[in-house]
Amino acid sequence: MAGPEPVDVIVAGGGPVGLLAAAELARFGARVTVVEPLERVSRRPKAGTVHARAVQSLVRRGYLDGVAGLWEGPDPAPFHYAGLPVLRIAVPPGEPVAILKRSQADLEDEFEARLRERGGVLLRGHRVVALEQSGDGVRVVVRGPGGDRVLRSAYLVGADGARGVVRDLAGITADVSPPTVSAMMGLVRSVTPDVLPRGWHRTPRGWTVVRAAGEDALLIRTLETSGPPPQGRETPPDAAELEAQLGRITGTRVRLGDAPYVSRFSDVTRVADHYRRGRVLLAGDAAHLHFPIGGQGLSAGVLDALNLAWKLARVVAGAAPGELLDTYEAERRPAALHVVEYTRAQLGLMREGREQLALCGQFTELMAVPEAQAQVAGRISGQDLVCPPRCGRPCGAEGVFWPERRLTVCHEDGSRTTTTVAGLLRSGGPVLIEGEGTWGTGAQAKRWPDVRTVRVATPLDTGALVLRPDGHVAWTPECGELDAALERWFGPPG
Repeated sequence: MAGPEPVDVIVAGGGPVGLLAAAELARFGARVTVVEPLERVSRRPKAGTVHARAVQSLVRRGYLDGVAGLWEGPDPAPFHYAGLPVLRIAVPPGEPVAILKRSQADLEDEFEARLRERGGVLLRGHRVVALEQSGDGVRVVVRGPGGDRVLRSAYLVGADGARGVVRDLAGITADVSPPTVSAMMGLVRSVTPDVLPRGWHRTPRGWTVVRAAGEDALLIRTLETSGPPPQGRETPPDAAELEAQLGRITGTRVRLGDAPYVSRFSDVTRVADHYRRGRVLLAGDAAHLHFPIGGQGLSAGVLDALNLAWKLARVVAGAAPGELLDTYEAERRPAALHVVEYTRAQLGLMREGREQLALCGQFTELMAVPEAQAQVAGRISGQDLVCPPRCGRPCGAEGVFWPERRLTVCHEDGSRTTTTVAGLLRSGGPVLIEGEGTWGTGAQAKRWPDVRTVRVATPLDTGALVLRPDGHVAWTPECGELDAALERWFGPPG
């Protein structure tokens, strides 16, 4: 077995969450290695919905080329809730699209390219098999084509998915709810007879969701709420099993042609009791798992990665104490619990029975109330997320995700340029923005060399503010002294 190879961070899992976290860590200067069992990006149908807050956050970090801000504000995007076409998700003017349809594979391609551009290492065909923590780092054994090798790092991020091993190897417990429903997904070339209705369709026995997937294929999803799948999760699903479930739901004998991909899933729910144990942290499905309704899983994982990466990078660089990592769990675990709550609510509406149908009718009426519509849309899209403040004062601004807007920047030579919030955040580090009438109030910020100060002619409601790299507000004058806030979020001066 080879000797230890030191890096700053090892990321277990090369899916979208792991690759994004690693790309961001590398952007901040961390030496990072990703360990991924797959030899290449999987092209199988997986997640394909990125919700508004995740889209906004990715654009602010310079991802999603071609997804530009729309200054007049896009029209609200229609979206299903529990199969009901009742939601319309809006975003503030200047923000990107409310719902982005982008395949998981395409996202992984982009994040992997950024990782490699920034000097990160991706070990494909390797998987974590053992780990050991010590006071100053983590020793990780990975297994690949050439046998076992040892990697050593300051921290390990477990982004290895629902069936990953890092959570268990680190001894992190979780709250788990067993499955109560059976669901499948298949990519098929033909259906005989062609009787499956397109879109969402409910029957007395379950649900089908059918859409075109290219010129000659259909993507079919099924849901039976009468009980969990009888097969163990280790039994590979096939077209015959999908045919049988389709037949039970539709009441029609269905024959499927070529089915290059079939998968099985359920509503097993799991939320890790902690997102950090020592030098091991969890993100994405490794930390939280729920029934995949509403397209929230991928977006939640994206926000995990963007929240964690800048904090972990500062800690491994010695710029901030390890306690900063505690804010990751404090901010992201409650968000995961909200997602679980909403997916369970949707599944409750999708079950069979007259009571559920009555609830669906009342819920549809409720969604005609603007305040109720806004609340549910905000939760589904992630736009209701506000991070808990740390200033210890009644503060309405700290933790808020600052909306996009145009800013007129005033330079020391007297010139002026125009930028946006996204344009400022793409530089990478935290930003102190001094609005008109507050120039010079942040002079003490010069003791933090990586905090960029920008003076704008644009009036700001808060006068001045500090933005974290992930777009959330770290300080406004109502939070108290600026230097105390900078040390609280970004470490000691210098």
